[in-house]
Amino acid sequence: MAEKSKQIKAKIKGRISEKKKALTKGNGANAVTSNRLKLLITVIGRNKAEFYADLIQSFDVNMQVIALAQGTADARIMRNLGLTDSDKSVIFSVIQENKLPDALHALDEKFKTMKGGKGIAFTVPVTSVIGTLIFGFLSNNKTVVKEENK
Repeated sequence: MAEKSKQIKAKIKGRISEKKKALTKGNGANAVTSNRLKLLITVIGRNKAEFYADLIQSFDVNMQVIALAQGTADARIMRNLGLTDSDKSVIFSVIQENKLPDALHALDEKFKTMKGGKGIAFTVPVTSVIGTLIFGFLSNNKTVVKEENK
């Protein structure tokens, strides 16, 4: 019984080793990109939320969530700054690290040039994702490692 258990453990270790080698080679159809993911958070006026969501999606973003928000400045400060609307939207987007500079540049250009399109954008690193299929979806990677059915 102990011998059979050792054989099963050795077989499992062998399969794990094969999977790790396939992941680190990076040149086959089963390779997963080592590109890291970031959570891009964009705060903009509520009336421009769909425009900015479409803009961000053009950078291979597969998942976005738009949340409604309210500005925190009181009426006196808003009046002094010439702001009239405190209704905001917050867009949470998962984006590949290599696409981030282009996306931030495009957002910055729109923030500067678009009438009523002011906003702020920042990122938070995504440190871990459970499962290669989820990582593949979030990173818009069509070639992910799939489990063998044996």
